[in-house]
Amino acid sequence: MIIQEFKHFKGQHCETTATGSLLTQIGIELSEPMLFGIGEGLGFIFWNMKIMDFPFIGGRVKPDVLTENICRNLNLKLEVTETSSVKKAWENVTKHIKNGKAVGLKLDCFHLEYFTNKFHFAGHYAAMYGYDNEFAYLVDTDQQDGKVKTSLKSLELARNEKGPMSSRNRTYAISRKEIAYDLNKVIKKAIYNNAVEFLNPPIKNISYKGILKASSEIKKWFKNSKDIKGDFQTTAMLMEKAGTGGSIFRNLYRDFLKESADLLNSKEIKEGYVEYSEIAGLWKKVSELFYQAGETKDIKYINQASDILIDLSERERNTMEKLMKAST
Repeated sequence: MIIQEFKHFKGQHCETTATGSLLTQIGIELSEPMLFGIGEGLGFIFWNMKIMDFPFIGGRVKPDVLTENICRNLNLKLEVTETSSVKKAWENVTKHIKNGKAVGLKLDCFHLEYFTNKFHFAGHYAAMYGYDNEFAYLVDTDQQDGKVKTSLKSLELARNEKGPMSSRNRTYAISRKEIAYDLNKVIKKAIYNNAVEFLNPPIKNISYKGILKASSEIKKWFKNSKDIKGDFQTTAMLMEKAGTGGSIFRNLYRDFLKESADLLNSKEIKEGYVEYSEIAGLWKKVSELFYQAGETKDIKYINQASDILIDLSERERNTMEKLMKAST
């Protein structure tokens, strides 16, 4: 059963690509930066646990929350199912596809056969628009070639994997409600909500406080690392190329602010766009310094990155304060 003439969303980030594909099917066509922005997607986390090979640096809100925010802000119905039963998980997919409706899936990309770089990450998303006796037909990011396929067995393993960020066999579908949304109001609300969330982190390793914490933690990480090259060059790659749109999602948020400023004719939001353009450039510099640190094993590059992170913490806090006021 394959949904014919399915128009897939072309994107860089997995969750916006999957959700964008579902939205396109119900007639909602928005840019990827706009989806990221109205999903209140910008964030930061420095996450380190003993079970992890090295700390994780993330630049967005928690998995699943982005799509939940998009659907809430656009007044759409989001239907989510999770189960530990492989049989029930498959039924949750096929019931929608048999009715001509694509679904979003949360997966561990390690098992997906079209991924050439094998690593465990259970917070990956793809949209599924069909299946046959052997394969599942999916939409993934542009980096993964958009429309792809993987064996049904590999899909089962990917969906049922445990670990950090996993949601066992999570399936979601989106449909319209009767009341339509006003995009201009949605944008202002989303900017405000994202700013409030960013300015009030519950713990010190999140948001602007997390950026400041990372400025000192990366020095400890460098000194204690057993694989400096692997740790810091992999992190640099994840920050720039692993579906973030570059600069750890700051490029996407920058472009969202530009599009929003034009739509709303807002001088204040345009100023936020200019500031996030500079912020995005600094994050790219941090990733470059991480790469150089891995290549040379010289802590001077980590010290330089630390200084930039201190600056970024203050810059992002100040810019979010301005955006919060601009969107009230």
